[in-house]
Amino acid sequence: MPVPETLHATYAVALVADPADPRELARAQVALRVAPPLRDLVLRMLDSPMLTLDLRPADEFPPLPTDLLAVYGASPGELADVRAASHVLAVRAAYRPGRPPAHEWATRAVAGAIGAALSAPVIDVFTPQVLSPEHLRRSLPDADGNTRLTDWMLLPHTAGPHGFWFTTKGLARFGLPELQTEHVPPALVEPWGRLLNGLARRLLDLWLDELHAGQQRVFVELPELISVGLQDVAAAHGVEEPMRREVTVRLRLDDERGSDEPDDGAEPLLTVLAADDGPDRLESLCAALFGTGVS
Repeated sequence: MPVPETLHATYAVALVADPADPRELARAQVALRVAPPLRDLVLRMLDSPMLTLDLRPADEFPPLPTDLLAVYGASPGELADVRAASHVLAVRAAYRPGRPPAHEWATRAVAGAIGAALSAPVIDVFTPQVLSPEHLRRSLPDADGNTRLTDWMLLPHTAGPHGFWFTTKGLARFGLPELQTEHVPPALVEPWGRLLNGLARRLLDLWLDELHAGQQRVFVELPELISVGLQDVAAAHGVEEPMRREVTVRLRLDDERGSDEPDDGAEPLLTVLAADDGPDRLESLCAALFGTGVS
């Protein structure tokens, strides 16, 4: 798997007034609202070229995608606040792949601190999603650097003639391709979503461990067969699970065209398949992991 040279994060704060000095406001609010050790990392990035604050009248930016924000959970009140913004503050950062994902942590912390101070909505441009103050606080790392992956990743799924198509939206923040599965039976929407959350957590841990071990690597070899267990599912939600039950899935590198042939213009995707073929392979995986009553 190729390793990107640099990763980028962008958050937007929708403002009804023009703050005089956004950077000084950011420093003061981060110092007030963000706990160490994250506070120290964010303040260092604020004092470096890696994190930028771009304040402009709202009409000088592309319109914020209110239709998509609504799809991903924005309330009517939040959408009204976004539409009423006279100015937008874009908080951007760039950082190398690996631990910590400082580009995401710093931009989310800065945008959240400013949004809280000015009672302004904060938009995660990647998803895109309006992040509530509670979501922003909960998603930031604790003193040990732990986060809940489900606070950083969405799991949209759409119905088709042969079942549901699942994709993750969040692994690309860390330099990984997103996961996808096609033809998921309607009865498996909930358990398959849980399995994908756990798989994303396991895959991200493997990826970050390899990057940390290799230091400035340009390629990481990930296994084709990968185990995912109840402990991974729990970890994705920030809780613990004593039971070690696991199943094995197979990953196939494709692209957004649905092809496994390389194309420089297409985004890579990791298609999640059962390790063994069979007519009820997804049902068997979910039953083996979560119990026989899920189908």
